[in-house]
Amino acid sequence: MKQLKVKDFDYYLPEELIAQRPLEQRDMSRLMVLHRQNGSIEHKTFRDIIDYLNPGDCLVLNDTRVIPARLIGEREDTGGQIEFVLLNRLDRDRWEVLVKPGRRARIGRRFVFGSGELTAEVIGNTPSGERIVRFGFNGVFEEVLDRLGNMPLPPYIKEKLEDKERYQTVYSKEEGSAAAPTAGLHFTHDLLDRIKAKGVNVAFITLHVGLGTFRPVKAEDVEDHRMHSEYYRIGKDAAGTINRAKDGGGRIVAVGTTSCRTLETAAADNGIVQAGSGWTDIFIYPGYRFKAMDVLLTNFHLPESTLIMLVSAFAGRENIIRAYNTAVDERYRFFSFGDAMLIV
Repeated sequence: MKQLKVKDFDYYLPEELIAQRPLEQRDMSRLMVLHRQNGSIEHKTFRDIIDYLNPGDCLVLNDTRVIPARLIGEREDTGGQIEFVLLNRLDRDRWEVLVKPGRRARIGRRFVFGSGELTAEVIGNTPSGERIVRFGFNGVFEEVLDRLGNMPLPPYIKEKLEDKERYQTVYSKEEGSAAAPTAGLHFTHDLLDRIKAKGVNVAFITLHVGLGTFRPVKAEDVEDHRMHSEYYRIGKDAAGTINRAKDGGGRIVAVGTTSCRTLETAAADNGIVQAGSGWTDIFIYPGYRFKAMDVLLTNFHLPESTLIMLVSAFAGRENIIRAYNTAVDERYRFFSFGDAMLIV
């Protein structure tokens, strides 16, 4: 097999197709259905997804909730502006953060946010260039963050989001993500109720999405890229629901690349999903053998990203590039607030 190049996963995308705001109705996005065995494509509306789910299938949803992880503050001594994006919580008051501009955040520097109700001191660096900071605050950190923080929208979204809940799934619960699991943004409570009423099982798992999702792949060869780590958890009830569905001949339908990566991390070679928690840096690209997932629901991803590599591993690179080119021709909306693709 020839060595995969990152440029093999490029495609042309006009900037005006990058969705800047969510649709008024979540489940009225468009849905491209890609049949991976023959490459055929159907054009539907998202709420039509129920027609492609069978009784006994298991829909796997990532119930992570995005925290308002973007903080704007200033240096304590000079007043120079600083931006923090919280990535991983290390303990009660220590976090790994992305800092802009990084040159202002040397070890020992102190920063102030709001009217001083939150302070931070840089106490270390990470191998990938982020900072370790210790926050000072009174009370509950999450409450302080809710007052001072903003949603860390992806860099390609330029417009202000009026309703913060539109960057959360309707079933979001476990706080900890720096980005939304965007394939799930299309579901409504009513649609999920109708899916359950059809006899489809639903299992909730958690993967806290890191900003590494949006980092460009800088390597030329795909195999040279190193993935960031993200925290995941699969409870015993969820693992049992998934495994029973598989034993009964149902399909495992992963909602989003985050659910896919969690399932594939936790699955044994025989496809049985193990309950547990930990950190995953699994990198899925063509040549990978899927163990747990049978169907994937996803949005349309950035050119040359690890996410388009993942969907190419599942559906075939040629199928995906052709489907993306078709989506451009048909004026689909792309990325986080865009339309969806169901790969069956």
